[in-house]
Amino acid sequence: MKNAFIPFANPGVAFQARKPEYDEAFSRVIGSGQYILGSEVETFERHFADWLAGTSRDAGECVGVANGTDAIEITLRALLGLFPVPPGKLPAVFTVSHTAVATVAAIERAGCVPVLVDIDEASYTMSPSSLESAVNMVTTQRPDLVPIAIIPVHLYGHPCEMDAIMAFGERHGIRIIEDCAQAHGAAYSGRKVGTLGIAGTFSFYPTKNLGAIGDAGAVYTKDAALAAEMRALRQYGWRQRYVSAVPGINSRMDPLQAAFLDINLRHLNADNAARRSIAARYDSLLSSVRVTLPTAKPGIEHVYHLYVLRSKRRDALAAFLHERGVGTAVHYPQAVHSQPAYAGRVIIAPSGLPITERVVPELLSLPMFPQLIQADVERVAYALLAWDKEQLS
Repeated sequence: MKNAFIPFANPGVAFQARKPEYDEAFSRVIGSGQYILGSEVETFERHFADWLAGTSRDAGECVGVANGTDAIEITLRALLGLFPVPPGKLPAVFTVSHTAVATVAAIERAGCVPVLVDIDEASYTMSPSSLESAVNMVTTQRPDLVPIAIIPVHLYGHPCEMDAIMAFGERHGIRIIEDCAQAHGAAYSGRKVGTLGIAGTFSFYPTKNLGAIGDAGAVYTKDAALAAEMRALRQYGWRQRYVSAVPGINSRMDPLQAAFLDINLRHLNADNAARRSIAARYDSLLSSVRVTLPTAKPGIEHVYHLYVLRSKRRDALAAFLHERGVGTAVHYPQAVHSQPAYAGRVIIAPSGLPITERVVPELLSLPMFPQLIQADVERVAYALLAWDKEQLS
């Protein structure tokens, strides 16, 4: 009998296994009579903030929103509300081009100018040296711009080099907003990502390490004023019901998704441990294959949202694996600055983005989700070993 196709991701497996818990949560929400925000959202916000803070007594606050893109936009808009730029100036926000386009879309939706910097070749996350050159360029050559924020993207489950980024931001008075959409539970120097900057933004898209059954997002912050501003912005700018103190939007976390997320949060540590175990097995089985495997830098805790390898023959390798029943994905096929909607419209670091442009055509994501069974991990690895052998013939 032919082996079943191994999908790249399969959140439905976990959802089906937890269906009795979801059924109970569904009935509870329906019976509550609270269908917008309410106690379910407040409970998840509190639990997620506590989980992020860990043993810290200062848990901070979580603000639930509709999705991860809104989380970034609302954070930036709240920041600008508290720290407006001078009249006639535009706010500049620094991030990477190798990210989901949502990061840059949110920057523009907040009325900010994206400035894109290069990545580190080992971790594929923000390069501190490229960041420094980009900030220096803006401050010396663009008097129309005011740097207000840096958004390091913790990509694939690997944290950015936060010591260097935080120190740089502090020296220049630029606040750090962490994009943690792919890094729920990842840690840097013993602290979970999202707790290091002024705010951490999260997406709960179904395939994330912590996923909803639909769209949802959140922001974590220890800044009470920022949290209050975001709570107003997510609901039309209301500080008093039906009275908009500031122009806001409609971006409220659904209470049903909050109830589901609270269930999945209880399983998250075990799910992340399973991802690390799968990654370790891949590492062991693929050590001889002539591709570049993912690495974890010292002092970080990787959560392997994705297991991403690098090959100069990426597309041919993906086709080979598909023929053998192995699903793969490309994250991401085009860097943001080269996509039609953004080409020529964003600002690029002065030395360009050479590492981004070299790496992007070579990246391939292998199947990775907590319920991936050992036999399927080995099937994926053996298919890669067969590919490598074929290249020698």
